[in-house]
Amino acid sequence: MAEIRQPMSVQPEGAQRFMGRDAQRMNILAGRIVAETVKTTLGPRGMDKMLVDSLGDVVITNDGATILSEMDIAHPAAKMIVEVAKTQDEEVGDGTTTAVVIAGELLKKAEDLLDQDVHATVVASGYKIAAEKAEEILKDIGDKISINDEEVLLEIAKTAMTGKGAEKAKDTLAPLALNAVKQVAVKENGKYSVETDDIKVEKKEGGSVEDSKLIQGLIIDKERVHDGMPKKIKDAKIALLDCALEVKETETDAEIRITSPDQLQAFLDQEEAMLKKMVDQIKASGATVVFCQKGIDDLAQHYLAKSGIYAARRVKKSDMKKLAKATGARVVNKVADLEAKDLGHAGSVEEKKIGGDEMTFVEGCKDPKSVSLLLRGGTEHFLEEVERALEDAIGVISTAIEDGTICAGGGAAEMELSKRLNEYAEKISGREQLAVKAFAQAMEIIPRTLAENAGMDPIDTIVALKASHETKDHKRFGIDIFDGKVKDMMKAGVVEPLRIKEQAVKSASESAIMILRIDDVIAASGIGKKKGMGGGDDDMDMGGSGGMPGGMPGMM
Repeated sequence: MAEIRQPMSVQPEGAQRFMGRDAQRMNILAGRIVAETVKTTLGPRGMDKMLVDSLGDVVITNDGATILSEMDIAHPAAKMIVEVAKTQDEEVGDGTTTAVVIAGELLKKAEDLLDQDVHATVVASGYKIAAEKAEEILKDIGDKISINDEEVLLEIAKTAMTGKGAEKAKDTLAPLALNAVKQVAVKENGKYSVETDDIKVEKKEGGSVEDSKLIQGLIIDKERVHDGMPKKIKDAKIALLDCALEVKETETDAEIRITSPDQLQAFLDQEEAMLKKMVDQIKASGATVVFCQKGIDDLAQHYLAKSGIYAARRVKKSDMKKLAKATGARVVNKVADLEAKDLGHAGSVEEKKIGGDEMTFVEGCKDPKSVSLLLRGGTEHFLEEVERALEDAIGVISTAIEDGTICAGGGAAEMELSKRLNEYAEKISGREQLAVKAFAQAMEIIPRTLAENAGMDPIDTIVALKASHETKDHKRFGIDIFDGKVKDMMKAGVVEPLRIKEQAVKSASESAIMILRIDDVIAASGIGKKKGMGGGDDDMDMGGSGGMPGGMPGMM
């Protein structure tokens, strides 16, 4: 009688595994779904998304990075596409939707090749060749600019804001963003570098966007610690303290024994004298304003008020750093060490009431390397969208100033890239040629999506755009969404930093290649059920992508 052998399993019960073509299909689909989600937000005529989290908080935006960070995405391949948006946002500050849409299209084209029995490693290899060539082509189609080309830099900022909720205020916000970036830009070895963290954005409800302004200094979200202090100090000398204006407690457990009222009085007098000495030392340095990172004792507040010194306490460490950059002050760790040379200067320090909150305005700083932008707007949601648009504008201006290279927007760069990659593909022998051609065709998704979102006929538009790019000097031709024509985007003022395109193509191709190379997905038991992500008993449901209907396997 033949021996019955049990099939051997090396994984725990309930673990699931997808292999070969199934794993590839599932991962490609997950990536494409993420791209489809943000696709409709691309361009000036893109739509917005309303995202509601588990607590009921609402975010309304068409900023790709915000949408993907707010969405509750569980599928591992989809998360890799979200990483593309994160990288793009951190590196350039804009172009997140472009990067994700390109990644999704690269996966779609790869799937067509896989269906034709082209091996995944061949597709990945072809994509790698195409991505390297794309980098060369982009460098060739870029145009040089400098920090003094203000008109072009303003157009770059406006392009980044077009299509966002703050679009109607872009003529107000673009100059604010440009002036802020130019103020904090630092020149080293002939090149500019911009630390965008040095631009502090404070938003307050009330008024209109037109009331927003740039402060040559900082806005600190703190009020005076004592009503007896002056509300405004002109020609302020500012001390920054990283120590508490309080009597220090002993570091070890100590017991003080007092046996008579005289001793208690002497103890209290000694405490008072110590606090008075601290305030006297501050006064002796010549300081008229004190920003303290830690607490200020009630008695110390009284003495500071008597001395006519303006003081704010518990100022954030990040704000202290910015104050040092704006006023030229040095943060001091010990009051006894405070000297006149440690003080910073500002034209005025004043407590103002904005949107129902008392805030301290440090203004009139001489050549500050840290500034504040005060944003005003009617509602909280609108203000948040204005802030996102402004951050994109600051990001693209900074990138353009640092790199000194720009390119035409409106799908012009992508179409030129597609054309030149197609020509390059002809020179490649072997199956990689198919992947390079697929990569070239994938680039057309950007102008096509721009046309679709604007209600134009995508086929007619792409045909017209291709025809215009056949002429050698027409590399700047893209789609003018507002009149539906193909024209020179540079003249139309649709300009972007070249790094947006470089980074988008680089991160999109890297993530697509990584996803294509996966041929086996092994999931721990109960991955979907533990988190309540739904799915049948036998489904490997790693969560629907951001609350989209059904789990991944069900959508294949």
